[in-house]
Amino acid sequence: MSKASGKRSQHRPNRRLWNIGQSSKIRTRRNRRFSWLRKFPWKLFLGILGVFFLFEILTLPFASILSLETKTPKETALMQQRMEEAREKGKTLKIDHRWISLSNIPKHVRKAVLIAEDARFYSHAGVDWHEVRKSFETNWEKGRIVRGGSTITQQLAKNLYLSTSRDPIRKFKELIIAWMLEATLSKKRILELYLNIIEWGRGIFGIEAAAQRYFHKSAGQLTKEQAARLAAVIPSPLRYKPTKLTPFLEKKKEVILQRMAQR
Repeated sequence: MSKASGKRSQHRPNRRLWNIGQSSKIRTRRNRRFSWLRKFPWKLFLGILGVFFLFEILTLPFASILSLETKTPKETALMQQRMEEAREKGKTLKIDHRWISLSNIPKHVRKAVLIAEDARFYSHAGVDWHEVRKSFETNWEKGRIVRGGSTITQQLAKNLYLSTSRDPIRKFKELIIAWMLEATLSKKRILELYLNIIEWGRGIFGIEAAAQRYFHKSAGQLTKEQAARLAAVIPSPLRYKPTKLTPFLEKKKEVILQRMAQR
């Protein structure tokens, strides 16, 4: 063996050891740099979660909610969603939305909607925890969502500013906005807004537009039966029509009329 090859063979182990040593140092530095992540993972998680919720809260429509006391909304998030859904299908959706003051809506019409959607409207602060519990128990037993627990205030929040998505974050924002609406507006104003923007069919929004389209009269002229028909279809306005009641909706209409008579 030559002297040159002997020297090379002597240097190889040393170079390997040097490389191993360098790799070890690099790993040590990396471990030190990220060791706090292993020690405090829950703090990191809570920090990220806190920043996320702070961002969501800061994007809430504070100014818009304050303006609702005197300002009438002309377009809602749900209207925009329905128009976008139509565009995706290559269609154009015309919105039929006609405003009517609460004083011009008969008491039996208001009563029918309250009985159907939120009987405890005047006693809760935006969220009816009794209904939330009952809905949770029913849905748990059925293994799917078959019963909603949203109040009129929550539905108003969803229609005005959010969407029909069942995303938990959307639900969280709905609760916050509902509390803000209750803190800012009177019950009378919340009900007036709700009756004027709620969806009652494809492109039909508000009690006045629904009364005109389905019964060819103003909301102020609706009979008790017509009011009960309109109230019965609120949960599924794109699936049912108040002029074509199924056996299920017919039964629901009768229950609403019975409760209206009792009250």
